[in-house]
Amino acid sequence: PAAGVTVEGEVEAALATIPPDVAAADLAAALAKSRRRDAEAGGAGVGPHRSDLAVRHRGKDVSAGQCSTGEQKALLISLVLGQARVRAVERGVAPMLLLDEVAAHLDETRRRALFDELCAMGAQSWLTGTEPALFAGLDGRAQFFRVRDATVTPQQEL
Repeated sequence: PAAGVTVEGEVEAALATIPPDVAAADLAAALAKSRRRDAEAGGAGVGPHRSDLAVRHRGKDVSAGQCSTGEQKALLISLVLGQARVRAVERGVAPMLLLDEVAAHLDETRRRALFDELCAMGAQSWLTGTEPALFAGLDGRAQFFRVRDATVTPQQEL
């Protein structure tokens, strides 16, 4: 699914209501004011790092928090794949992807679409999972390995 992404927080709220140079000056003043407290706390309590990434399912026009677990995972995967596509264009080569339990919570249609996209992208992709059947859509298109007792063994089939 297509994901709509915004950043929400105090800094972004300020940028929506005042000019950027004023917002930057206000942030600098707030950081200076909180420097002592931040030193005592061992971290900054003010700044853009306190902002949140807000994600919406565009097709349903609902926040990701209101989506099913499978829809949330599909939204996250769409963001990761989008970033991988951008990196591939910028660098001329697809990045290596490490996707842990990526097939869990996806229905068969979404799993097959994911596998097709990974293969089309040409990225070296490492997918982990505890259910071999979830990776059946990759038969003939991928190498399979089993890890047991700290030993990696190539698998001829699932």
